[in-house]
Amino acid sequence: MYSNALPRDYPACNGCSLCRLVCPMWRARRDPRYSPEGIAKARQNGAAAGELGPVLDACVLCGACDPVCPEDIALTDMIMDLRRVRQGDPGLPAAVEAEPAPAGALLLPGAALRADSALLARVQALLGLRVAADDGADLAAALESGGDIDPLRLRRFLDQLDGRTLVVGEGLLLRQLRRWLPGARLQGLGEALGNLPALRRRLAGADLYVIEARAYHADYRRLVAHYDRLRKETGCSLNLDLQRIAIPAADDAEARWMLQGRSPARIVVENPADRALFRHIVDVPVLHLAELA
Repeated sequence: MYSNALPRDYPACNGCSLCRLVCPMWRARRDPRYSPEGIAKARQNGAAAGELGPVLDACVLCGACDPVCPEDIALTDMIMDLRRVRQGDPGLPAAVEAEPAPAGALLLPGAALRADSALLARVQALLGLRVAADDGADLAAALESGGDIDPLRLRRFLDQLDGRTLVVGEGLLLRQLRRWLPGARLQGLGEALGNLPALRRRLAGADLYVIEARAYHADYRRLVAHYDRLRKETGCSLNLDLQRIAIPAADDAEARWMLQGRSPARIVVENPADRALFRHIVDVPVLHLAELA
């Protein structure tokens, strides 16, 4: 059975403003409406999803607000749900019955990794996984835009995954799979590659390691230990601290802000899309984690 149980929602917001510290749209605008707190407070005062359109569109769904919320509100889920309501989506089915698929590990690469066939082949060889014929790229796009998800399409997608070990390249889809398949064995692509000793040994103290923010924030309580161990073993620096809490490299401004005060000899990224972005603004080598092998 697939669960859609939700954690705490906007009524629990107490207005502490901690989410603003890590919110890219707040930093860009300094307008309290453009923050998870602003959205929660607007909802508490009766604002409908349709009235929040510009704010909902401005959110990059990085998930950085979730770990800093002292009320443990699922702020990213709140925004995703509002996007669905705004698009007229009646919501996903509360439960879908399916027979378990045969056990076996699958790689769900996502659109960015599929677009680079050489990198995908390298990732596949390193992890020894079979690439899923259907990696849910259309579902990930719908989650981001707030578009409709056909329940039958969702069921077909989940039927092939139930009971399997999954490595997921798209962080937003990984977050949702934790709700749809609560019993599944799930890992983000960055974590899976980062667990390979051959790759960890090639990280150096002068490297800046850029975490894929959405996957991190989908499971931050567990992953903070993973990345702390990686930092201690390799000496590399991470985009993971109180004020730069694994922010997404959504544009040049965000990436340059992430680099302030840092002079890395090399940048290593988990998200293939970040590779092109950083190569545009720095003169040092920028590699995907899999390219270290």
